[in-house]
Amino acid sequence: MACKEKENLLHGYFDGELDLMSSLAFEEHVKTCPDCAQELRSQRTLRESLHSSGLYDRAPDQLEVRIRASIPGSSKQVAEIELAGKRRRWEYWLGIAAAIAVVVVASLALVNSMRSEKSENLIAQEVVESHVRSLQLGHLTDVPSSDQHTVKPWFNGKIDFAPPVTDFAAHGFPLVGGRLDYLDHHNVASLVYQRRAHFINVFIWPDETKTNQLPQTETIDGYHLIHWQQDGLNFWMISDVGQDDENQLVALIRQ
Repeated sequence: MACKEKENLLHGYFDGELDLMSSLAFEEHVKTCPDCAQELRSQRTLRESLHSSGLYDRAPDQLEVRIRASIPGSSKQVAEIELAGKRRRWEYWLGIAAAIAVVVVASLALVNSMRSEKSENLIAQEVVESHVRSLQLGHLTDVPSSDQHTVKPWFNGKIDFAPPVTDFAAHGFPLVGGRLDYLDHHNVASLVYQRRAHFINVFIWPDETKTNQLPQTETIDGYHLIHWQQDGLNFWMISDVGQDDENQLVALIRQ
């Protein structure tokens, strides 16, 4: 004979329709009733099978619109629903597009920054190597002269730009001469100045970005380097002279 509790309470318990006391009572009953326990397991197995079989299908978004459209006087509400749906979809895709744009811009900025930093580090090493070579016997100048009107025209035809050449002897930085050098895949002009017993190299070549950049300072192997961009040119200064002396020469060149 079928259990009366099974007939009266099982389906209500399974569907969550019983109150708390009835649910607790039925759970106690299942512990001692194999028939109800088996039936409860069967119901759970059936529900799990239905959920996993792909028979469940979500109602399409337009179902609500069609149902409301069939109700007299609901056209305005349907239009509002459709408008709200379109607005939500637009906001969704707009948000995705904005997020993608932010990621792309940030990635490009990071890549460019890393590339620029790497490039400047390589140039700095080249500047140090060129400066050290210039201090070897016979390598300091190609045109030894303190006359800027001799040094400046010497570069004509040797490079495709006119470097600014000025003698600052009146300020304690006499012009020693100039020479050709090669940095950052460019033929560059190197102007040589002297500060007491120290020589200062100022490397100059065209700046493809055509931007102005304030002087930036770093120290490598005991040499002070200052580089900046001005008037379409790159400037790199290097010496083992004191930092204050280099800053004074930078100010003279930049004025």
